[in-house]
Amino acid sequence: MEPALSHYGHEMSRLTGVRAIMKDILETLRAGAGQELINLSAANPLILPEVEQLWRDCTADLLASAEYGEVVCRYGASQGYQPFIEAVINDFNRRYGLNLSDRNILITPGSQSLYFYAANAFGGFTSSGNLKKIVLPLSPDYTGYGGVTLTPEALIAYKPALDIDAPAHRFKYRPDFSLLEIDENTGCVLFSRPCNPTGNVLTDEEVKKIAALAAPFDVPVFVDSAYAPPFPALNFTEMLPLFGNNIVHCMSLSKAGLPGERIGIAIGDEQIIQVLECFQTNMCIHSPRYGQAIAARAISSGALADIAVNVIRPFYQKKINIIESTLDQSMPSSLPWFLHRGEGAIFSWLWLKDLPITDWQLYQELKQVGVIVVPGSSFFPGLREDWEHTRQCIRISLTASDQEIETGMKRLAQVVERVYSGVRCKI
Repeated sequence: MEPALSHYGHEMSRLTGVRAIMKDILETLRAGAGQELINLSAANPLILPEVEQLWRDCTADLLASAEYGEVVCRYGASQGYQPFIEAVINDFNRRYGLNLSDRNILITPGSQSLYFYAANAFGGFTSSGNLKKIVLPLSPDYTGYGGVTLTPEALIAYKPALDIDAPAHRFKYRPDFSLLEIDENTGCVLFSRPCNPTGNVLTDEEVKKIAALAAPFDVPVFVDSAYAPPFPALNFTEMLPLFGNNIVHCMSLSKAGLPGERIGIAIGDEQIIQVLECFQTNMCIHSPRYGQAIAARAISSGALADIAVNVIRPFYQKKINIIESTLDQSMPSSLPWFLHRGEGAIFSWLWLKDLPITDWQLYQELKQVGVIVVPGSSFFPGLREDWEHTRQCIRISLTASDQEIETGMKRLAQVVERVYSGVRCKI
């Protein structure tokens, strides 16, 4: 059967970004069953024993309580499960000196749904026919932003400035404020901090400047904090979450060990939160409550923040250190390779300037030596102009063993050296 799809049906049935190449990655993994394949493509966080035990303990406590039936066997409020909301409010007010009330909080089924609400509530065509832009101020950014809007032409991203340290083979993306446009035709601004895929962390000053540019037009700024403190605290450089005015702080518990439970948290101005809550009510009534109930326990006890800082962060920081040291030792210093400064998240981002082949072709070459990465061109949603840089980068996941990462980086260095010298693997 081939049902006739609406305009929006066609838009939402498209595969975007990384999801468009996942089929090839899955087929490669299946075909290579029994072979040594180092999978550095996955965004799925690893299961850490201490983190799993935390959620087991919280689950046991919930099961033993009179609260269980109320959580699982009844509908709830669209805004979220009240004990979880209260746990977030108490923790953030104490930790950051805020004055939040429950009017400032919305719990969503994962943060991806939150960006879908935001993109379509504030971006797209207005009732008068004007197009409101969804602005990504720093490209590259999370590939999933390419699929959240029902009006693709509303999404617009801006090229960054490149801060390059050539002797160290490092670089960093920064917002190019000479290009960035936020005006009366902007519906909302969206970016990740720390950034998937690059590990970039915008400075406090950069975030405040973006918010200040948006404020005169009452434009909300959604900061995707899926890797930020206080949990999962996957920042490897000092940073503070920013709150207030037109900033909406958006969190996820996926990288804190609950990706299967889909818990997103929005903290912001109550008028913005109310719009998002109405959107959620119409879409799915409310978020699942089981995950919220166990997360309330982990937050209220302080255990989640403690594990984030003392277990989750050092675990991944060690892995990015392995990538950096192995590439420094293995990559020819004469080649124009640049690793993005690892400031957070669970990925590393490699730019190969003047790469003789495309990122997709490099991905294929690496598969021949048993290493699977993600071509970087998937991470530039909304960028309108043709920029060769978009075809010169790859994302490397930190979700593999230390030995696999070290071996993978050595093989990558060998392949890159062959590619620059004009020698290709036979496919």
